[in-house]
Amino acid sequence: MLACFDFVRDVTLLSVAARMVLAVLCGGLIGLEREYKRRPAGFRTHILICLGAAMTTLTSQYLYLNMGMYTDVSRLGAQVIAGVGFIGAGTIIVTKRQRVKGLTTAAGLWTAAIIGLVCGAGYVECALFATFMVLVAELLLIRIEYRFAQRADDINLYIEYNDANAIEEIVRLIRERHLRMRELEITRVSNEEDNIRYCAIIGMRVSKKQLDEEIVKAITSINHVTTVEEL
Repeated sequence: MLACFDFVRDVTLLSVAARMVLAVLCGGLIGLEREYKRRPAGFRTHILICLGAAMTTLTSQYLYLNMGMYTDVSRLGAQVIAGVGFIGAGTIIVTKRQRVKGLTTAAGLWTAAIIGLVCGAGYVECALFATFMVLVAELLLIRIEYRFAQRADDINLYIEYNDANAIEEIVRLIRERHLRMRELEITRVSNEEDNIRYCAIIGMRVSKKQLDEEIVKAITSINHVTTVEEL
């Protein structure tokens, strides 16, 4: 422990104010990065969550030390950790291409809430170091993630065709383009007029150089293929 922060660990008016300011600072630093990237939860949201979590810890300490209510002081903090998940869930969306977005923002909100609890407890060193590590993960490590993500992309195609032999042409096309097929699911459907059609869901991995639109057009041009959609 650093001796220069000992005054924050005492329960005084100055230490309470310092803890709340620390929560605003830590939450604001994390929120600035999200605000810069135009994410749903930005600067003010992270500040409010971090500050609210700090107030929860302060309230627990006040009830225990000043009011003499000898209960579990960690109970309120545990409810914050569980309850902030509802806020984080509101930032997660699934795009029309079945891509999940917002997980990093949701995780950041959850982490900001825990940092707020740490600030409320007066553990300054942990709060500052945790905030620094969050910013490192979101600003620096994300470049490594993007570098790996740009190499390949997973797509799922829904294909309808009215001739069973068409699937052989589709598979041949995929192999000719050196695509890696992860899964293939074929369903046979017949309607009231005894017209038989086939549905296939193909999951494959393509490189960024191979545009999804080109693959869809190539499969659409195959005889007896009626519908090609990217899920």
